[in-house]
Amino acid sequence: MAISLGLKDRGDVRIHENVDELATDLADYIAELSEISVKERGFFAVALSGGSLISLMGKLCETPYNKTVDWSKWYIFWADERVVAKNHADSNYKLAKDGLLSKVPVVPGHVYSINDSLSAEEAANEYGFVLRQLVKTRTVDVSEISDCPKFDLILLGMGSDGHVASLFPNHMALEENDEWVTFITDSPKPPPERITFTLPVINSASNVAVVVKGANKAEAVHLAIDDLGPECPVSPARMVCPKNGKLVWFLDRAAASELEAYECTK
Repeated sequence: MAISLGLKDRGDVRIHENVDELATDLADYIAELSEISVKERGFFAVALSGGSLISLMGKLCETPYNKTVDWSKWYIFWADERVVAKNHADSNYKLAKDGLLSKVPVVPGHVYSINDSLSAEEAANEYGFVLRQLVKTRTVDVSEISDCPKFDLILLGMGSDGHVASLFPNHMALEENDEWVTFITDSPKPPPERITFTLPVINSASNVAVVVKGANKAEAVHLAIDDLGPECPVSPARMVCPKNGKLVWFLDRAAASELEAYECTK
C-alpha cells in the first residue's frame, strides 16, 4: 500500500513498498489521465524522458491497460533527447520504442521524435517549431498564463545530481525562459549533445510526474522535496513546480528513505 504525502508546493508524494507497486500505481495514474484528456480534448499529449522511467511504464503494455487505454489518441513527445541516431543505445526514442511503443497500438504518425540528422541546435529549433504547429491546432493545449504548450502529462525521471530532463545543476539551460526547447553540447553525463524542454514548458503542463527509484537517488529526493531553508542549493528537480497544474512524485521506499516527511510517518 502506497503512502501519500500531500506537501505544500511540492505536490503529492507517493511512496511505494516496492518497484512493482510503484509501476502499477504509475500505470493507473497515466491511464486515468489519458481517459480524462481524451474525453475533454480528444487528445492525450504526453512527453517522456529516458532512464528507468520507460521500464517503470512497462505495466501499460499488460492487461488491462493495453486494451482499455485509447492509444489512438496519444500524441507522444520527448521532454529531452540525446542527439544520437534513433537506433543508438543512448537514444531515448529507442528506449521508448523497444520498451513501450512497439508493444501498444500507438499511431506511428503521432510519435514526434527529433530529427537525428541535425546538430543539437538545429534539432532543438526544429522540435520547437513542430510544437508550435501542434499548439496552433490544439493537439497540444496552450497555457492560460503564457504562450507555452500545456502538455496533458510530462513524465520525468531524476538523476542522483537532481537533474530532470536534460536540465543539469548550475547549467545555463536552467535560465532559458524564451525558448520552448533548448540544446546543450556539454552534458556532464554522456552523450554531451542533447535537446530539452525548458522549465517554462515543464511548469506549464497540466500534470507533471517525477518517477524515482533507488537508494542512490535518496539524497537528491531529500534536496528536491524537503523544506531545507533558504541556504539550501536549489536543484533542477526542486525547480519543477507547475504553475497551474499538478505535481506528483512516484518513489520507492529506497528513494524516499531520507525524506523528513516520510520519517515522520514511521
